[in-house]
Amino acid sequence: MSRIRIRQTRGTRPHTRRSRLAAAGVAAAATALLAAALTPTAGAVGRPSRATAIDNAAAALVKEAARLGLTSAEGTSVRDVVVDANGGQHVRYDRTYRDLPVLGGDFVVHLAPDGSYRGANRATSRDLSVPTTRPALAAPEAADLATAALRAAHLGETLKKVTAKPQLVVDALHGAPRLAWRTNVVGQDSLGNPVARTVLTDARTGRQIDAWDSIETATGDGQSLYSGTVPLETTLSGSTYQLKDPTRGNTYTGDAANKTDLCIFGVCVSRAPATLFTDADNHWGTGAASDRSSAAVDAQYGTNETWDYYKNVHGRTGIAGDGKGSFNRVHYGNNYNNAFWDDSCFCMTYGDGDGTTLGPLVALDVAGHEMSHGVTSKTAALTYSGESGGLNEATSDIFGTLVEFYAHNSTDPGDYLIGEKIVRSGFGKAALRFMDQPSKDGNSANCWSSSVGNLDVHYSSGVANHFAYLLAEGSGAKTINGVSYNSPTCNNSTVTGIGRDKLGAIWYRALTVYMTSSTNYAGARTATLNAAKDLYGAGSTEYNAVAAAWSAVSVS
Repeated sequence: MSRIRIRQTRGTRPHTRRSRLAAAGVAAAATALLAAALTPTAGAVGRPSRATAIDNAAAALVKEAARLGLTSAEGTSVRDVVVDANGGQHVRYDRTYRDLPVLGGDFVVHLAPDGSYRGANRATSRDLSVPTTRPALAAPEAADLATAALRAAHLGETLKKVTAKPQLVVDALHGAPRLAWRTNVVGQDSLGNPVARTVLTDARTGRQIDAWDSIETATGDGQSLYSGTVPLETTLSGSTYQLKDPTRGNTYTGDAANKTDLCIFGVCVSRAPATLFTDADNHWGTGAASDRSSAAVDAQYGTNETWDYYKNVHGRTGIAGDGKGSFNRVHYGNNYNNAFWDDSCFCMTYGDGDGTTLGPLVALDVAGHEMSHGVTSKTAALTYSGESGGLNEATSDIFGTLVEFYAHNSTDPGDYLIGEKIVRSGFGKAALRFMDQPSKDGNSANCWSSSVGNLDVHYSSGVANHFAYLLAEGSGAKTINGVSYNSPTCNNSTVTGIGRDKLGAIWYRALTVYMTSSTNYAGARTATLNAAKDLYGAGSTEYNAVAAAWSAVSVS
């Protein structure tokens, strides 16, 4: 039986040299295209520009002010401009009253091709004046009322990270104009998904005028293979839902159609597809592997939880920290017993497993593992061989585990087992790897020695995985979320853990601030001690625990 592992593929971007003649030809073509784009066609001659349309509309506002209900107390700003093929112009405005935004104050001015006034559409034809622009209700009170409204809209849920931002406006949408607070209040539900509501409150009486959800995404759900029914943020395109999350950098999941990449010496000649999953009713999967979208639900959910973990715990928005999403490919190859992160496509890829040793590799901790390879590649870029390679793999195991605990999913509760959901009876073990005692997989190292760097990186990672478990939970026997552990130490010491949150904080800072591509185990000890010193102080309980945990795995 071949070794089963979760691996990382570090892609190599192709570098193509072209002759000067070819480059010159491309440049000439580009110049010709640019010239064509800048040369108006016969049908476009005389068509007004955006600037001309705005100038024409501005003149119309002065001339038609009375008809449009404009007064000296009001201001206007252009929101949009449309110029028809025949030269007709339509300029959309927003309005203010004594510098306050007016809800329902917007209007569109319509102009003929020659710029003359044709008419207007107004959201309201009422006089916008209000008796005073000084509120009787203070902004903090409006914020509190809006927060209560958000919680009332999500009764039975525990909301976190709730913030509210009130803005004074004139409300002309709900009858006679009145002074109001428009408050945008946002937060997260118990699964870390965004919730948001806009609440309109009378600034004189404190009475709620209106309220509406302000996240313009589609909230669906999916029946996964491993994590039960989970929430999904999707994108509605026409009448079809796409498994693309606009709240998380447009991360999406596609079907690889059981195809594979063709790569030679790190250059990929062709790639398996990532055909975006779509659905008619926004209820994805059946929880059975026979439905191809069930695995996609797991992959997307894992991506979501990993994104949220890094953002909410470490302040990192997106794998590269730039707010951009990656993507998933599921159903890669045939009976493929693997999952991998590839820098060159900035994507995760999951096989379906052979059904005997492994099932589909889309479990939550595997997703966290793979995406964390991307974080490593954008930060310390630990070289994927020797001791640094073991640290690279361990980083993914550590954060994959922390993602699983963070998700707090009752169907897949957090544990220190790697890939326990994907193994099948033919694999012969309860998980791919065991952080409390790595040697239980038959190959990984519990303790450091001078030969550790000669092991496969999935096995040399055992030293750091063991360190991480000891730092979080301590040595000895214990049961966590129904799983029994008994972590030994290499120096027969007793280690007291400091908890998962502090483990994550220390390892993340060490990875992003102190580790480099060549960091080995001795360097990792120094990096994590520096991180602990930064976060908690030299000589602190946490600092001393880091030192003790490394000594307990023979790294000094």
